[in-house]
Amino acid sequence: MSGHSKFANIKHKKEKNDAVKGKIFTKLGREIAVAVKEGGADPNSNNKLKDIIAKAKSNNMPNDTIDRSIKKAAGDANSVNYEFVTYEGYGPNGTAIIVEALTDNKNRTASNVRNAFTKGNGNVGTPGCVSFMFDRRGQIIIDKEEYDKEADDLMMLALDAGASDFNEEEDSYEILSDEDSFSAVREALENAGIPMAQAEVTMIPQTWVELTDDQDIKMMNRTLDLLDEDDDVQEVYHNWDE
Repeated sequence: MSGHSKFANIKHKKEKNDAVKGKIFTKLGREIAVAVKEGGADPNSNNKLKDIIAKAKSNNMPNDTIDRSIKKAAGDANSVNYEFVTYEGYGPNGTAIIVEALTDNKNRTASNVRNAFTKGNGNVGTPGCVSFMFDRRGQIIIDKEEYDKEADDLMMLALDAGASDFNEEEDSYEILSDEDSFSAVREALENAGIPMAQAEVTMIPQTWVELTDDQDIKMMNRTLDLLDEDDDVQEVYHNWDE
């Protein structure tokens, strides 16, 4: 992964999303609603909800907005009829793309996702066609500007809590864990008062693909922008080394 600055991508994504914060909060609200329906409104007994709250906070979602989303979902649980659906496919030059959506209309979502791939000269594939190229792991990114203590102390705290990998980059620290250990690692950092730029379970590529052709880069960005704009799309993972 040398040269691939995850934190730079996060900053770029967040700056891009500042103009559409309402849309981001709406998507997070959907995830909260589904988590509340599946496991209840108390994050102390609902780890999935607890993790989504952490994800919402790392996206600068205000606490009162999070609380309102939980209360609304708890009082209106029967009306929550979203379901998760995943699409996999290929972008320019064989780049792998995974799209996770939360929808109340699978036909609409499938059509929109297919359209995004087609307009970027890519195509939707069959389930499993690219997911084997990714590992599902907990990932926490810490901005070095926000954490001024020793890297070794942070590493030991994370490893003691169950993290499996600790990586230092020029501008950030990356802490990786398996999916089951993620909550414990995140809580340990939270209890230690360590600010997290990102904290979520994500799909991490095993290898990265570099795009050198300007047209390929344009088409890849077109696909990602169209998916970003879709209200049903929650997360997009890819192995383009931006």
